[in-house]
Amino acid sequence: MPGAAQLSIQAECTGSAEMALLRVQGLRKRFPVTSGVLRRRTGHIHAVDGVDFEIEVGESLGLVGESGCGKSTTGRMLACLDEPDEGRILLTEDDGSEVDIAQLDTRGMTRFRRRVQMIFQDPYESINPRRTVFETISESLGIHRMGGLRYREERVSQMLARVGLTPPESFMLRYPHELSGGQRQRVAVARALILQPQFVVADEPTSMLDMSIRASIMELMSGLARELGVAYLYITHDLAVARYMCDRIAVMYLGKIVETGRTEQILSDPAHPYTQALLSAVPIPDPSLPPPELRITGGVDKAIDPPPRCRFLDRCPQAVDICSTADHPPLQDTGGGRLVACYLTTDREG
Repeated sequence: MPGAAQLSIQAECTGSAEMALLRVQGLRKRFPVTSGVLRRRTGHIHAVDGVDFEIEVGESLGLVGESGCGKSTTGRMLACLDEPDEGRILLTEDDGSEVDIAQLDTRGMTRFRRRVQMIFQDPYESINPRRTVFETISESLGIHRMGGLRYREERVSQMLARVGLTPPESFMLRYPHELSGGQRQRVAVARALILQPQFVVADEPTSMLDMSIRASIMELMSGLARELGVAYLYITHDLAVARYMCDRIAVMYLGKIVETGRTEQILSDPAHPYTQALLSAVPIPDPSLPPPELRITGGVDKAIDPPPRCRFLDRCPQAVDICSTADHPPLQDTGGGRLVACYLTTDREG
């Protein structure tokens, strides 16, 4: 099966240097809210509400925002672990055609699992404690009937060396409780990449690690992305991590994407008030300087049946009348590849 490199060559042959590996259109996911002894449904949590974005071949897109804004739910739907209520997730095939992953049959889903993998946040929860490192990493090779025992041993050994667990033979028969947190996450990375996928959903893979270990895992994932041509959806709440890992950033708030653009473009000149607030909350590593002044107060609003108006209205210091009377603003192109969902930004650009 051709990999990301072949897809890049196909894109060049068709006259385009970039090619959408994954396109998300109108993605929605709601979870029912129940109460009382009879567990009657009283509403819905709008976890993801009308999300659109694209990820190019070999590109890393950072999905950033506060906890509870729908980042992980979005990632789980892209990995086909949760089923969307509405919308389409289109994956580009080797011949350039697109397939909606919701329409895949059993055979198509098997191919999908080879092409799309996920790295979870908690290395202590995502790895079976009863399986050795070899069993954990080689399991997917067995499911996809790739080679015999010797072949799998060689593949696992090569992947362990790639993720920095050397010598590989000293880790093969270890159990998770014999590994540190950083080593466990390296095993999780190896498990995700052993099938040489084209796309990986990374759900805050470094947030539970020490700072020194976090830097090494980020360097590892970034290097493997370049080496193997892997595209990432990198979910994080840390803008410093997003700056290091991602080509583009999508800022998410209460189920909506409010701004997307090139990483340096957004971090150097944020357009949406929420993006500005996120940057103002980044601490300054100099105790002699005053702490930054936060531009918003309070926490993320409840996502239970939110009104159609702008989701950020109650916390926005720049809100005007149209923000409360009109529907949530759509993403508008403000130039330079940046999309912003804000009436003030649209008016200013116009």
